[in-house]
Amino acid sequence: MADLTVIAVGSLKEKYFRDAADEYKKRLSASWKVEEIEIKEEKTPSSPSEAEIADALGKEGERIIAAIPKRAYAIALCIEGAETDSPGLSRMIEDVKNAGFSSVCFIVGSSHGLSERVKRECRGRLSMSKMTFPHELARVMLYEAVYRATEISRGTGYHK
Repeated sequence: MADLTVIAVGSLKEKYFRDAADEYKKRLSASWKVEEIEIKEEKTPSSPSEAEIADALGKEGERIIAAIPKRAYAIALCIEGAETDSPGLSRMIEDVKNAGFSSVCFIVGSSHGLSERVKRECRGRLSMSKMTFPHELARVMLYEAVYRATEISRGTGYHK
């Protein structure tokens, strides 16, 4: 059983997001040892300057980097990352496992994204879409995408 870590900035405040994430974590637990690490989101003014955003991302980034499991294959979710479909994500995860990694770590940033340092620390970058989603929804979507990718690898009928 491989380790799946999701590091996310902020918490799931809405019950429906927590419930959805919990459901997919439960489903994933048949194939993965799932760990979720929530990183405190830095407060910024309602209209922050670029410098204030950079400062917040830097502080969050330090905490993210410290939380990445040792020897994990870390993947930053960011707009400039590679886009893929569900079978492609399944192949990507299988390739990571076949390369000898027993731990995969996905990183979800705040509404301001991730610091460049965090992105450089990661071995991969993945974009969920060119569209923008609330980071709470992105976390749920990530869990579903990894579950779907896992079921593709297992050959079940979940992915049609």
